[in-house]
Amino acid sequence: MKKIIETKNAPAPLGPYNQAVMAKDTLYLSGQIPIDPVTNALVEGDLEKETHQVMKNLSAVLSAAGMTFENVVKTSIFLRDMNHFATVNTIYGSYFNEKTAPARETVEVANLPKFVRIEISMIAVTA
Repeated sequence: MKKIIETKNAPAPLGPYNQAVMAKDTLYLSGQIPIDPVTNALVEGDLEKETHQVMKNLSAVLSAAGMTFENVVKTSIFLRDMNHFATVNTIYGSYFNEKTAPARETVEVANLPKFVRIEISMIAVTA
């Protein structure tokens, strides 16, 4: 059985999907882009702010499920330009303990929803 996880502290889905789905002890978080959930506006123009917003959104969804970044076992980072890897990697890394950081892939894609520069999805498990 699956349980839908939702919070007003992260952006509402832009289509027919949910912020996250819990299946047994595994939480599947949909990709987050840099939308401020308070204003529903894109955070644009500063990749560092955009990346922090994505991580804040993911944190809010994790929190709604009673989890933190320590529960994350896998992430997928999608970048529109791989030249942004170092900046995103530094910010992303600040949210994790390096010794217990999740598995991850980072890929460059042709485009993303709303033509943003970054999207991150996660998988987390109960401790």
